[in-house]
Amino acid sequence: MSTVRTRFAPSPTGYMHIGGMRTALFNWLWARHNGGQFILRIDDTDQERNIAAALDPILQAFKWLGLSWDEGPEIGGDFGPYFQSERNDLYRAAVDKLLADGKAYYCYDTPEQIQADREAAKSEKRNYLNIRRSLELTESEKEQYAAEGRPAVVRLLVPRDQKIQIDDAVRGHVEFDAGLMPDPVILRANGTPLYNLATVVDDAQMQITHVIRAEEHLSNTPVQVLIYQALGYDLPQFAHIPFVAAPGGKEKLSKRKLDKYRKSPQFKKMFDKADAVFPRIGLANAEGLDPVMVEYYEKIGYLPEAILNALARLGWSLDDKTEIMSLDTIVENFTLDRVVKAAAGLDPDKLLSFQAHWMNQLSLDQKVEMCSPFLVKAGLVEDAADEATKQKVGQVITGMEDRLKIASDILDFDEFFIADDKLEYDPKAFKKRIQKSDDAVGLLAKIKDQLTAADDFSADALDKLLHDFVEAEGIGMGQIIHALRVSVSGKATGIGMFDCLSILGKESCVRRIDRAMALAQSDEN
Repeated sequence: MSTVRTRFAPSPTGYMHIGGMRTALFNWLWARHNGGQFILRIDDTDQERNIAAALDPILQAFKWLGLSWDEGPEIGGDFGPYFQSERNDLYRAAVDKLLADGKAYYCYDTPEQIQADREAAKSEKRNYLNIRRSLELTESEKEQYAAEGRPAVVRLLVPRDQKIQIDDAVRGHVEFDAGLMPDPVILRANGTPLYNLATVVDDAQMQITHVIRAEEHLSNTPVQVLIYQALGYDLPQFAHIPFVAAPGGKEKLSKRKLDKYRKSPQFKKMFDKADAVFPRIGLANAEGLDPVMVEYYEKIGYLPEAILNALARLGWSLDDKTEIMSLDTIVENFTLDRVVKAAAGLDPDKLLSFQAHWMNQLSLDQKVEMCSPFLVKAGLVEDAADEATKQKVGQVITGMEDRLKIASDILDFDEFFIADDKLEYDPKAFKKRIQKSDDAVGLLAKIKDQLTAADDFSADALDKLLHDFVEAEGIGMGQIIHALRVSVSGKATGIGMFDCLSILGKESCVRRIDRAMALAQSDEN
């Protein structure tokens, strides 16, 4: 068996689609499973779609996920260039060969002629097949058209008596009737190649053995097979994998349907999280940063391991029960015969469960390193490398327990990092637990005195102090604990109360209690 060579050829549109990343991953996995090579090629033939610096987010997505490429941008290779815009000589040579062999021809049909042909086919209720007028032109007529500057495209001459057959690694045996195919344009009048020609020439020249791509490309396959055959190239093994569907649906996940996704119960949580996090870390104007993009997951604090685990499960499985898998395990077991045909829906809840699992595999130091940049970007800490800061972040993370799922969750506990005089109170909680409670202010004053006098401010010591306090006062723990939490954190819920007090420290706790009491008393007057 020859060396397995797979490729992924994105258009530089300015972002990496999560569904495209899944396709890239399957190509990468198949190459790595077989000890082969994975090639990254940039499909930039459609100049109208390209935007400045559009390639960067694509390369960054691969780097963040740890999916290295063996040939392509930044590293080159033996089969370059790896940008289609730099390979026009190869495409022109292929077209010249097809023209010389009589397998392609210049077509001078005007848009009006083509439209009339389409309308005639429609009215006669038959499939549209272009009329091959240009094949009947004399040399003098062609010269006249050229002198007039009449544009001409190059069309592939389809052998309409042929059945096109492929054995797809996912779809099985597939047949197409060439008799139903119009002659496809392979070269525009301006001399630039169409996608189907460029893709075939590139895949053949780069010795791609397996073309693994989304199922919507199956419709391109018959034209590409004919181009392969006309140029005398060997066919690669095709594998058309299912597209990634929107949550809870069967339609392809699309950036054009973001407004609809915002109303989806599953997807809405991801948008809401972005709306809460991104403005705080300076991404309020990050245009289009949404869950359809790989960059969303990096910026909001997912782990590469979780994304790779989730993407691998979109259309492929190890068995009927295994969900959590490391990349090494996936590489070892990845085969194309385990890829399903049905669309694979992106499940935000399952993705979050993968993330929670992989987050729990990190050491405390690793969690601190991952969460600290969010605190810095939000202006809550100045120096993430400061030892006291690292210790405090670690204490908060420990107190959060399983509430830390993605790194930006640390921002939900900003009460530990905000200045005492900047603490904001949840209006509903403050009103219920302090303002409208008959004894809250008095009890807070008493517990403040006890906290001020405490020599030991560890969580265990504070646990004992609070229990001794309620016993001495003859009250239930609930009569003081809720008011105390709101006064020091501004919130109705949070990490364990004794851990909360200990992390904040005596001075902050006392100042915050004083401030809460003063606010409650001022509102009463």
